[in-house]
Amino acid sequence: MDLDLMEAIRRRHSVRSYSSKAIDGDVRSELLSYIEQCNRESGMHMQLVLNEPQAFDGFMAHYGKFSGVKNYIAVIGKKGSGLEEKCGYYGEKVVLKAQQLGLNTCWVAMTYSKIKTAFQVNSGEKLCLVIAIGYGETKGVPHKSKQPDAVMNVDGPVPEWFRKGIEAALLAPTAMNQQKFKFSLNGNTVTLKPGTGFYTKMDAGIAKYHFEIGAGKENFQWG
Repeated sequence: MDLDLMEAIRRRHSVRSYSSKAIDGDVRSELLSYIEQCNRESGMHMQLVLNEPQAFDGFMAHYGKFSGVKNYIAVIGKKGSGLEEKCGYYGEKVVLKAQQLGLNTCWVAMTYSKIKTAFQVNSGEKLCLVIAIGYGETKGVPHKSKQPDAVMNVDGPVPEWFRKGIEAALLAPTAMNQQKFKFSLNGNTVTLKPGTGFYTKMDAGIAKYHFEIGAGKENFQWG
């Protein structure tokens, strides 16, 4: 288990109101460097957009109770069957890195305007969603979670590492807090099945990264 990342998981909550403090200096450099690292690893094309208030200045953003959002991460990747899960997995890697850097975040699927001049979507790519980022006016509040038994399928005793993985997965942000994923265990092979509905594959990608942090990747393999 990565204790530093587990602490980031526990501290990180969705934040919709941001101060005017700029993301700059070492924080900006480290965040950009980490986004580039994730892009190289995944083939994604995530981009940090700074000082761009128009995306969160429309009716939908106000309806979504967003305020002061001037910075966001455009989560962009190559079109294909695995894109949504990849967006969730690598987007959450950046979200938890941001938390470690003292920043706050919020996944945003619908309530923003696409400002096409703010980021680059190449041929064959798709903008999946954005992640609001900055210094929050608050630190957010914890979301309600399902009971562990509701999201796991295990015959026999539950290993401690699996239990810790489930605990971390239940702290993952999901669309409308639906937590529709299910983890199954067979020997030391873990299978993750997304639920049905909007953004459930993306939710599964986020939960997958959380599970790896809680369980420790050395303890199991994905099936």
